[in-house]
Amino acid sequence: MNDLIGKHVIVRSNLAGVFFGVLSAKDGEELTLKNARKFYYFSGANTVEDLAVYGAQNPDDCKLTVPVETIVISKFEQILPCSKQSINQNNSIEVWTAKR
Repeated sequence: MNDLIGKHVIVRSNLAGVFFGVLSAKDGEELTLKNARKFYYFSGANTVEDLAVYGAQNPDDCKLTVPVETIVISKFEQILPCSKQSINQNNSIEVWTAKR
């Protein structure tokens, strides 16, 4: 797990959804992500594994929230390192928010 610190990851939490960000810490069942965004909806990926390897392939159809500086996620189910393709693809998705 320590080799993922400082790297982009996809996290599937137990109850809060799927997140994309930089892993900054892990303490027991808690993860801290920096510059984290939550996938409200993703398109062009069937699974979180697809998101980590390829990214969401239909960026115009995705809903990815505004980035937050730091978020702590408790009780995660999966944490997957992102490929360069995934990082580029997911970063290309426009912010989905009520405020513009």
